[in-house]
Amino acid sequence: MTKPLPPQEASQPQQDAAPFAYATNLASQLGDISAKSKSLLAATLENLGRATEPLPYDPMDIAQAFTAFGMAWMKAPMQLMQAQAQWPVEYAKIWRNVWQRSADHDIEPHLKTANSDRRFRSDSWNNYPAFDLIKQTYLLIGQQLQSLVEDAPNLDSETRAKVDFFLRQYLSLASPTNFAATNPDVLRKTFETGGLNLLSGLGHMLDDMARGDGLIKHRAPPVFELGVNVAATPGSVIYQNDLMQLIQYNPSTETVHERPLLFVPPIVNKYYHFDLQPKSSFLKWLVDQGHTVFVISWVNPGPELAHKGLEDYIKEGPLAALEAVELATGAQKIDIASFCIGGTLTAATLAYLEGSGKRNPVASATLIATLLDFSSLGEFSVFLNERHRAALKKHLDQKGYLGSEDLTRLFATVRANDQIWSPLVTHYLMGEEAPPSDLLFWFADGAHISRDMLDQYTTQIVQGNRLREPGGLVIDGVALDLKKIKTPIHIVSMKDDHVAEWQNTFNGLSLFGGETQFLLGGSGHNAGTLSAPAAGKHGYWVNAKKTPKTAEAWFEGAEKQPGSWWPHWLKWVESVGTDKMVPARKVGAGKLKPIEPAPGSYVRVKA
Repeated sequence: MTKPLPPQEASQPQQDAAPFAYATNLASQLGDISAKSKSLLAATLENLGRATEPLPYDPMDIAQAFTAFGMAWMKAPMQLMQAQAQWPVEYAKIWRNVWQRSADHDIEPHLKTANSDRRFRSDSWNNYPAFDLIKQTYLLIGQQLQSLVEDAPNLDSETRAKVDFFLRQYLSLASPTNFAATNPDVLRKTFETGGLNLLSGLGHMLDDMARGDGLIKHRAPPVFELGVNVAATPGSVIYQNDLMQLIQYNPSTETVHERPLLFVPPIVNKYYHFDLQPKSSFLKWLVDQGHTVFVISWVNPGPELAHKGLEDYIKEGPLAALEAVELATGAQKIDIASFCIGGTLTAATLAYLEGSGKRNPVASATLIATLLDFSSLGEFSVFLNERHRAALKKHLDQKGYLGSEDLTRLFATVRANDQIWSPLVTHYLMGEEAPPSDLLFWFADGAHISRDMLDQYTTQIVQGNRLREPGGLVIDGVALDLKKIKTPIHIVSMKDDHVAEWQNTFNGLSLFGGETQFLLGGSGHNAGTLSAPAAGKHGYWVNAKKTPKTAEAWFEGAEKQPGSWWPHWLKWVESVGTDKMVPARKVGAGKLKPIEPAPGSYVRVKA
């Protein structure tokens, strides 16, 4: 192991560039900071003059949880002393290990980071004893504090879950990677640039503070534009109502499958997650495989749509879209695919069609990363108690919708290291831009959710878990029962999904009354769906045997396949029922005429 990097080993800016160039760059940075400071002051004064909105959560609930945690240990002092007695022993092991590794770098660290933890991937954290000691000490403190939460006596499970979640948020914040003085890569960059990286980062931070949304903006070259290189699959809007526009894509093959395919995205994100750059676009790929593809583009609701609730989103969403697809194509049978909350709405729509006695035109339904049984909510459970719900209701009653920035903060908190602290290091400490990413461009283009929809979805489907109960949810006078659904169902999940954990989505198989299939893709909730065959990434798992009753048993008998799950899934869709090839359908050839070119106007409404 080499010795720590001293300042003199890093090149000085005066040695790498002319002093005049350095002084010019410094003056430019200082001028930029001055201008941005004035903008921040103006934004702050403007915000002070506005009425304060109620917070969408209750901060006192968090404080009370930690108070209860502290009281639990105060009542068991001897048990606490016994736990703490082992701490010096562990610190000694780290010191000894770091000393040994300084002489022989082949010795493994006493504490290792998880493979998924990318914060310490730089070699400097292992090659220099000082940083190795900082890293391992941080990991040990985290382990010790989390053990205290796990072992706290007489602490109820709900409070324990809250303390555990927010303790991990604090530990993520306190990581040595987040501070210039304890991050070797930031120190190196600072020596190399003469501190210009920190000045540039300060400018980035002032920009973010002036926006006032509490988010770290993803900074990358502005290379993406809607309708040009993302959401660019050719097509037209052929139907619209208050809640959605329906896009039909132009065919790219001479013949197409007789059954068209409707895609239902979630209401909390814009649809073009599935139509990013052409090379990774799921929707374009489906078109190129000879399918007539339609997609719902949800509205970005403001206060004028506060009254739109769960029933409206089902009737004006999937139900209206199915009717429009029939009018546009004349097809009597339609395949439907959906993602996340879009899948939950799709399942409710199928149950509604069966319960109402109306004709069900759906030949097959695919639910991607979709929860139907909300018995286990994972990380999100800490935000769903009565105190937080009361605060959220007060917030929604005043505003009429939950803003995209609040949703972004929620999802970012669950993946804080990737969504908050890694960008902080990149943009504020390193003073850098990130590489262009179509996925991050989409992620930053958020959408609101209306007051009544959020309230009803949260109380009835998430907390009440009524969709899984026969007759538990009533839509337009129709009691929904998933068991009545005989439509073949394919559930696709992602192995590293933090939003809809695959073991929980697997439980949805038992809720239906007909044929079911299950496939497990690699990667996470968003990235795992972007599995273009040409990329050959992620892989997927299938189990050809009769579906076991538990997720664990299914995975034990599953085999991993290389490449993309898309072709395997599409082969199943095309095998369901009877299908044939027909001449390609031109947009507007049916009873619905084009309204405007894709991607339409709804998707362009900014949050």
